[in-house]
Amino acid sequence: MPRKIIIDTDPGVDDAMAIFFALKSPELDVIGLTTIFGNVHTDLATVNALRLLEIAGRPEIPVAKGADDPMVRDYDGPVPYVHGDDGQGNLHLPPPAGRAVDQTAAEFIVEQVMAAPGEVTLVPVGPLTNIGLALRLEPRIAQNVREVVLMGGAAFCPGNASPAAEANIRNDPEAADLVFGAPWQVTMVGLDVTHNTILGPDHIDAYAALDNPIARHITRILPHYRKFFEDWYPIQGIYVHDSSAVAYVLDPALFKVERYPVRVDCTSGISRGKTWPGTGRRLLPDWEGRPAANICVEVDAHRLVELELERIRA
Repeated sequence: MPRKIIIDTDPGVDDAMAIFFALKSPELDVIGLTTIFGNVHTDLATVNALRLLEIAGRPEIPVAKGADDPMVRDYDGPVPYVHGDDGQGNLHLPPPAGRAVDQTAAEFIVEQVMAAPGEVTLVPVGPLTNIGLALRLEPRIAQNVREVVLMGGAAFCPGNASPAAEANIRNDPEAADLVFGAPWQVTMVGLDVTHNTILGPDHIDAYAALDNPIARHITRILPHYRKFFEDWYPIQGIYVHDSSAVAYVLDPALFKVERYPVRVDCTSGISRGKTWPGTGRRLLPDWEGRPAANICVEVDAHRLVELELERIRA
């Protein structure tokens, strides 16, 4: 049986690629998309999610709109210099024909998890607000989710939203700390591996050579996103962020993981949003009693990039 997943997303160029990657993988059953602020406002994330499903020929998959702001503070705003004003490389696509379901993202997550205990994997690739709200709405989801595989965090490397913090976690540290502290299995696919996974010019050209709606959309949205990375980082191409979380669900053997409890800095200081693993032979009190998360620390980047291209080509 395909593995049931819900992708919590803020599309976003890399979100679009991750969603397509999952939809094109027969091992996965995408039972819904839930939307969140981050790369764009939540309203636009919802429009983009609906439109991406239509491009992929899967408009029957439900989309549930999530929170407009973090759990404690106001949303800092989108990043058009990374993803474009529309979150899709400034394509300004026509509006979708479909609409979101009449449930909040948190309500949808709770309903789906409790209807299929032990079967649903949550794959959040944006800020963790919806996941935190779902936990507060129904704490028992922690005993009924199969796994949470998130794209976010920076355990042993610098951040990208600040020297300390990765963008998804920094957008809502309080929700992230709640998620890492809940009694379920969390796997963190963060910058420790995504900044070692590059989709280079040859692979970008390979996408451009494919003649299907998904590949054509990827080819159209990548230039704006690629320019950001090549302007700001010493790479040619793009880092593979959100698709790396999907790749973990498909094939955990692509990654080396280490297990540590994680705390998230929720202060107002310069390290706000930092994901701190509890290392050492004796845990300090702030980490005691928290479950160990799988932290991805190494990746077979070549195999990962090839796997995504293979699925989009199929």
